[in-house]
Amino acid sequence: MARVKRGVTSHRKHKKVLELTKGHRGGRSKNIKEAKSSLLHAGEYAFAGRKLRKRDMRRLWIVQLGNAVRNEGLSYSKFIAGLKTKNILLDRKILAELAVNNIDDFKQSVAEVTK
Repeated sequence: MARVKRGVTSHRKHKKVLELTKGHRGGRSKNIKEAKSSLLHAGEYAFAGRKLRKRDMRRLWIVQLGNAVRNEGLSYSKFIAGLKTKNILLDRKILAELAVNNIDDFKQSVAEVTK
């Protein structure tokens, strides 16, 4: 049976891990053992961060809507309840976009709810 030399394969694997951990501090970007564990943790944080981003954006939209609606003399909860009763199907993302960029259109939607 022929002899198998594995240096090339492991070197390639190590290079891939070290490339992915390039910006990490200290030995986490230089030593293969530390780099592997650092990469595992980074992946977990990235996964959790993608979930958190959705929550954070929704919170931001709600704050933006609350401020814009309060300027019109209405509370956020009454505004959302009014949208539901009038069967206006705009989500918080679109409403926040209107409140920030198209103030006139947003005022029309608030007027529609207060009728």
